[in-house]
Amino acid sequence: MLSDVNESEAHTAEATEGRGILFVVSSPSGGGKGTLIQRVLNKVPNLSYSVSFTTRAPRNGEENGREYFFVAPEKFQDMVTADEFLEWAHVHGKRYGTHRGQVARELSAGRDIILEVDVQGAASIRALMAASVSIFILPPSFEILRQRLQARGTDSPEELDLRLRNAPTELQDYSAFQYVIINDDVDRAAAEMTAIVQAERARLSRQGTRVKQVVEAFTTGETKLDK
Repeated sequence: MLSDVNESEAHTAEATEGRGILFVVSSPSGGGKGTLIQRVLNKVPNLSYSVSFTTRAPRNGEENGREYFFVAPEKFQDMVTADEFLEWAHVHGKRYGTHRGQVARELSAGRDIILEVDVQGAASIRALMAASVSIFILPPSFEILRQRLQARGTDSPEELDLRLRNAPTELQDYSAFQYVIINDDVDRAAAEMTAIVQAERARLSRQGTRVKQVVEAFTTGETKLDK
């Protein structure tokens, strides 16, 4: 569900120098987006992760505040009412939401941040923040997706069936994303996502002042650049 956005928020959503980059990563459940994101976070400096809120129960090994903030449905609804979410959605019978405050603070401070969201959340973010960079993680086949979900061993048979039934519909959104990574090899896929982050950081529109300083140093003979 898309939150209301005022004129000021719409303006600051545009790509401007000095603001951080918002990377939006999505895939069907079991597509491997979490694994790839963690590899990129371990490799790329000055990149943070937006921890979403959810009403689902923690899986084995998950910690509150690391993978998600796990909250009761009543608490989640209170946050919806208070307009604390940048976006939120019902996914596989549970609710998930991106906290507005964390994203705003990171971007305003010039820090890049990754959102791990479902396709509904990705659509909401794209509509709200046109300057965001969207990446879709495509599992190489339905059978491999099934194997990954089964190997994860965290879902009941009913939950597993629901995720598998929803996957073909979620896959149809791939064409709305700027980048698509086929996750048939985790090392290669992680390298591709890393390359996307680095390429977006190298855009002229994001580093115009620094580029001008370098160019001016050539033309004026200065050897010391402003920091």
